[in-house]
Amino acid sequence: MILIAYSYCIGLVFVMASAPKVNDEIRLKILEALLKTGTVIPNIRQIQKETGFHKATIKGALDFLKKEGVLQGFGPKINMKKFGQSLEIFFFVQADTSQKKIFEKFLETAKDDPHLFRISAIIGSGNWNLLARFIYRDIESFHDELQKKYYDAIPGFYDLVKSRQVFYATEPQYKSSSRTDSIIQIIKKEKGLC
Repeated sequence: MILIAYSYCIGLVFVMASAPKVNDEIRLKILEALLKTGTVIPNIRQIQKETGFHKATIKGALDFLKKEGVLQGFGPKINMKKFGQSLEIFFFVQADTSQKKIFEKFLETAKDDPHLFRISAIIGSGNWNLLARFIYRDIESFHDELQKKYYDAIPGFYDLVKSRQVFYATEPQYKSSSRTDSIIQIIKKEKGLC
């Protein structure tokens, strides 16, 4: 905590700043800035310490990987539970995508929904053709918001969604690694580098 005392002939003025919090405006703006493409510059010294490569080699490799489209950006990996968002939801949908206007309205609504972080087409067993991934505080808030934002707000949404199945990722997590690290390990194994 910061305490500043300023003395005048007439008395003292105290200014107290509150302790920083993980979800205050400053920290949130910094985290958001870290997600912008090209905003974060990797720590060359740390990479050099890890790999033993010369700084010019590292810089050249990073520039090449960016140019080739392999590196799309750098960003923070945060613990969502520290922000009270402890539930990840996998929402499998059998959608009638021939309902073009309703589907477009759904995608438009989804773009403005911060809880919905990924929608992708899927193929496989069963009739599911879309996977939507959400982050919420709890099951109740997820269901309430889903009803309000999608089912109640988009006319014809019941016609678009023919069937759905919901899964909630819970504790304990038996494995949690980054997708990037998984890809690197797969390639290293294929090339006999590990």
